Amino acid sequence: MRVTVAGAGIVGLSSAYRLAEAGHTVTVVAAAPPAESTSAAAGGVLYPPVRRADERIVRWTAASLAVFRGQDAPGVRFRRGRVLGDPDPWWLPAVEDPVRDGDGVAFTTAVVDTPVYLGWLLSRVAALGVRVEYRPLSTLSGLDADVVVNAAGLGAGPLAGDASMVPVGGQVVHVADPGLPGFVVDGTGPGVTYVIPHGGHVVCGGTEEPGRGDTDPNPGVTADILRRCEALEPRLAGAQVLRSLVGLRPFRREVRLAREGDVVHCYGHGGAGITLAWGCAADVAALVTAGRVP
Repeated sequence: MRVTVAGAGIVGLSSAYRLAEAGHTVTVVAAAPPAESTSAAAGGVLYPPVRRADERIVRWTAASLAVFRGQDAPGVRFRRGRVLGDPDPWWLPAVEDPVRDGDGVAFTTAVVDTPVYLGWLLSRVAALGVRVEYRPLSTLSGLDADVVVNAAGLGAGPLAGDASMVPVGGQVVHVADPGLPGFVVDGTGPGVTYVIPHGGHVVCGGTEEPGRGDTDPNPGVTADILRRCEALEPRLAGAQVLRSLVGLRPFRREVRLAREGDVVHCYGHGGAGITLAWGCAADVAALVTAGRVP
């Protein structure tokens, strides 16, 4: 079967991988390369930063963790860390070795240096024979395909005629890693502060700005992020600032993963694209191949 995947972020590439692996002839069409996607600006720690309970999220997260555990891919490390603010989150069954820790929970999960990983995944997809084209799409009609997968991130809403998805801006700051052993995410304040070490650098964040339309870092926000992160992890004091980045998360009240005629929609992951991608990709492949999820 000929399948066109719209989108070359983590969700689009993982879906293309699973479809090619299943024997389909796959083309990925995207406005920009993976290195320019929202996925490339992500903090990269795998757990569901989703407030609404959803059984699918637990299943998709567990499936993604299993894939990362088995890939031996560059940019992926398993580390222990803490998420503060809820000692009994609904998603706890999805992660490894969880232990309640005061007002939060400690667990082991994948920490993904997303630009490195996306480059590797793009090469793996190409090795499976997937063709990749970089051009904008204004419609899902007229593509040379039997089935189209709409995994275009923020662009997926307009392509589906779905006005329920909005951009939520997120600014992060990368600093030199002083050798931090694990991550920490603090959800006890009015926003979320996180420190995610990747070896060569630490991703410090962040912000949640609904409706933001630009990706230009704000120097005042950079300073605020550094202040909050140093308070959370004092070992960051004086760390060299490497860069600031802004991503526009494709937020929807819930992930849309469903088949509608010859289109499979897979979008609305918000800030959880890295966490959910491989679990969602398995469902995408099932919907394309069998028309249903097992």
